[in-house]
Amino acid sequence: MSPRRVTMADVAKAAGVSRTTASLVMSGRARELRISEDVEQRVTRAAAELQYRTNMVSVSLRTGSTRTIGFISDTVATTQLAGDLIKGALEAARERGVMLFIGETEGDAELEQLLLQAMHDRHVDGLILTSMFTRAIAVPPDADGIPAVLLNALPRETSRLPAVVPDEIRAGRSVARALLKVGHRDGIYLIGAGPGLHDGPPESVASVERQIGIRDELAAAGVSVAGARACPDWQPEYGVAATRDLLRTARPRALICLNDRLAFGAYQVLEDAGLAVPTDVSVVSFDDHPLASWMRPKLTTVALPHYALGRKAVDVLFDEIGRAPEARREGIIHRVPMPLRRRSSVAGPGVD
Repeated sequence: MSPRRVTMADVAKAAGVSRTTASLVMSGRARELRISEDVEQRVTRAAAELQYRTNMVSVSLRTGSTRTIGFISDTVATTQLAGDLIKGALEAARERGVMLFIGETEGDAELEQLLLQAMHDRHVDGLILTSMFTRAIAVPPDADGIPAVLLNALPRETSRLPAVVPDEIRAGRSVARALLKVGHRDGIYLIGAGPGLHDGPPESVASVERQIGIRDELAAAGVSVAGARACPDWQPEYGVAATRDLLRTARPRALICLNDRLAFGAYQVLEDAGLAVPTDVSVVSFDDHPLASWMRPKLTTVALPHYALGRKAVDVLFDEIGRAPEARREGIIHRVPMPLRRRSSVAGPGVD
């Protein structure tokens, strides 16, 4: 037989107060209604001793809130690198006394629809719709009937939903500035990008925005990118191929790799060619993957702020929940800073 559930009447009896007083204290209205501090402490102490648990069904009926939010991702939950997205959201939700329901679509549109319906059936207070990598997505029609936020994604079409994304343009500026600061002005090449902004992986917002930041910062200093090598995907083998192709025709002074996996591949080719990092070639990158601190020398890179992104998404969502539907603002993009991790892969240009 399961133990009897502790009720508000039990708490009131143990604290020596009326059930109404106990209920007001437990709902956080003691100060508002000028209930004495002594009574408030007696009620909360009794609730703790009896291990009283709030009846969320009755709270939901009374307040119209289930104290739950939905978190629907494509592949975030099964990737180690982006696990901090969920951790940040979980901790921000827990601090508000809210439960997070997590679902993963694995890119299946039908499963996404089923998950959205399940969240609606559970009357969640809001939704966070998440992508593993920053890209433009089609906002599901069912997301319009409830406060919702896009995390690590932008809407493909005009949408009322706010978005929380890494500040990739400023990140691009940061890596360019790291090279300019030590004197690099010539022989700066991009690995993972082509001559055009859209020559990176398909649908990648990060590819385009990182390049905008890089090129704008260099141009402001009167410096141009010497060349670029596109890659069909940002994996080490493509970094190897692109850097090998570059060395056939050019002697770079610095490489800006569009992510750390590409930089890992570039390191191998530079070593094979007898070029030392950073003495002969400086290398900077993006993401702050665990690889970055394992490589020798350790890689200077801009970090993807997964934890901060998750927390920010919950903050933005609760701002939306707190607004009347007619007062919700249209499609604001919140950009979270990406900190530069200065390590050992950047030095001033050498002299031949």
